Amino acid sequence: MKKALVIGSNCFSASNFVDYTLAQGYEVFGTSRSAEAAPHYLPYKINNRKGFTFLKADLNTELDKIISLCEEHKPGIIVNFAAQGMVAESWQYPMDYYRTNALGHIALHEKVRHFDFLEKYVHISTPEVYGSTSGVIKEDAPYNPSTPYAASKAACDMSLRTFYQNYNFPVCSTRAANVYGRCQALYRIIPKTILSILKKTRLPLHGGGHSVRAFIHMTDVSAATLAIAEKGKDGSIYHISTDRFISIRDLVKMICEILNISFEDAVDITDDRPGKDAAYTLDSTKVRTELGWEAKISLEQGIDECIKWVKDNFDVLKTEPDFYQHKK
Repeated sequence: MKKALVIGSNCFSASNFVDYTLAQGYEVFGTSRSAEAAPHYLPYKINNRKGFTFLKADLNTELDKIISLCEEHKPGIIVNFAAQGMVAESWQYPMDYYRTNALGHIALHEKVRHFDFLEKYVHISTPEVYGSTSGVIKEDAPYNPSTPYAASKAACDMSLRTFYQNYNFPVCSTRAANVYGRCQALYRIIPKTILSILKKTRLPLHGGGHSVRAFIHMTDVSAATLAIAEKGKDGSIYHISTDRFISIRDLVKMICEILNISFEDAVDITDDRPGKDAAYTLDSTKVRTELGWEAKISLEQGIDECIKWVKDNFDVLKTEPDFYQHKK
């Protein structure tokens, strides 16, 4: 049986990737610094998948546990989702972001580059490394990070490039558009909007919601990520995106219309966050042409799924915090 290790498996993106990869017949091992999340946040538990083993291990302080797991089970694929991932909060805790996103990752890479069983290491990067952009950008766009989060991720990206060049390290990197889907953390814009409307509270909309993004369903991203792990070219970066771009404001309006409430009754306009980039419009031609991937789930279909998930779990979700809580 094919084996994969998913580092940071508790987060929304990673837990969806675990679910997708199990469905493709892999045995999957997952690690996270925290205990497994509640079942309603884990798609592989909702779908009752078999073949997953979880290890609680902090990348920064318990790297030896992760390396021992690898040496015992010899996964051919390692996909690393672990990161300090919030943009605005990186201004408050910059050292934590550099410690995890740069130093912790480089320590991991220095260990795993010696594994003779490793076929592919997939690094989950971010379009934040490009800063604010105009037009549709390709994978060779220059780095121009505008926040500590983005700069810490760019530092790791550049380190991995040197590992590939010097050691032939079998790395591919991904940069995805804004991901969404059921089980997403409640502080993200889609579940936060849905829950706010259902709770009859008002949604704070930073800067009026004029920044432009592409929203892509996490199942589509998982399919692309596994294709990259199996067939991607070493040393390559792949954008994963739809070609549909929408402002945050129009996205919230769409959800309001579906839930039969006026935009004006649902939101409060607030100041924008420092360093927030105006747009990410990614060209994903490379992953489509090289690997034959296509996004299959429309934004309307995905939002309907998210609404159903929130409604099905409303009694629990309405009692949970809908804001980010920083952990060192």
